Amino acid sequence: MTLLTSRNWTAAPLAATVAAALALTACSGSPTASTASPPTTSASQAAGRPSASQPASTSPVSCGGGAGTQVSTASQLSHALATAVPGSTIVLAPGTYPGRFKASASGTAAQPITLCGPRAAVLDGGDIKKGYTFYLSHANWWRVEGFTVQGGQKGVVTDAASHDLIDGLYVHDVGDEAIHLRDFSSYDTVSHNEVRGTGQNRSFYGEGIYVGSAHKNWCRYSGCQPDGSDYDVITGNDIAQTTAENIDIKEGTVGGTISGNHFNGTGMDPSAATSWVNVKGNNWKITGNTGVDSIQDGLSDHQVYPGWGLDNIFTGNVLTVNGPGYGIFIQESRLASTVTCNNQVAGAQRGLSNLACSSTA
Repeated sequence: MTLLTSRNWTAAPLAATVAAALALTACSGSPTASTASPPTTSASQAAGRPSASQPASTSPVSCGGGAGTQVSTASQLSHALATAVPGSTIVLAPGTYPGRFKASASGTAAQPITLCGPRAAVLDGGDIKKGYTFYLSHANWWRVEGFTVQGGQKGVVTDAASHDLIDGLYVHDVGDEAIHLRDFSSYDTVSHNEVRGTGQNRSFYGEGIYVGSAHKNWCRYSGCQPDGSDYDVITGNDIAQTTAENIDIKEGTVGGTISGNHFNGTGMDPSAATSWVNVKGNNWKITGNTGVDSIQDGLSDHQVYPGWGLDNIFTGNVLTVNGPGYGIFIQESRLASTVTCNNQVAGAQRGLSNLACSSTA
């Protein structure tokens, strides 16, 4: 078996990304996906919804460690996003915000822009056949934390948006994928989100978290070049009830990390996915994840475009597959990916992997 050679995975940029994310203080009181439940009833949301005529509050609000502006209506939210500047903090009051919302301003490393709120603050994109419920377009250095996103064709989408943190959201019941990093969106962190009910419109596009673009879409989204959404970190998410993969990593992406996530394959469409995670980029590290109930394999590595699907590392995962395939499937040995022997696999009829495991990564 060939270990990492020509495109060695580099820990430094990833470590810097993780450190930056950990340094960002979470929205005060925001639950994480592993401990929080979604809002229980729409009636309780409606009961706490401020009047549409209520003006935005400019009094200090604790969110992301600083003072901010509280919004309570869709129009106030749209205005706050349109006028955000480095250091802005936008706090969502509990209630439902119908519509599709776009941010295009950028923060800085020293002064990121924060949008946060409780789970009872719900961005509702409506029609699952069109639109992005929350869209970060060329918007760098954002912290997006705590609230709920539902409806729309896609839940949360980034285009050319880097150094962003998407943390602790509940994204559910969307037409296609829940969270999509696209068009050279790099050094982003997607952490502690809860994803449910994707693919309500088209099951084939119902991924939970999706990084990059398929090569057939490079001319549409990335100037006919590989969509280098690189060095992204996907960590601590709870993903289930997706019709396609829980996480799909596209060709063209390099150097990301998938760590500490929990996967569940219940509800997957066999025509849309064969594993919880499908990696088709290069030099990704898939480590410390858990999963249950896949329809075929647990984790997989494929080459769908020449030069991609190479040098990925699968290590320290705990996989209860309960399916007919492998714990970890590597399409071909020439992809030079590594499966370490410390992966724990149960319920996979074909065993740990079709690739001999290695004692080291």
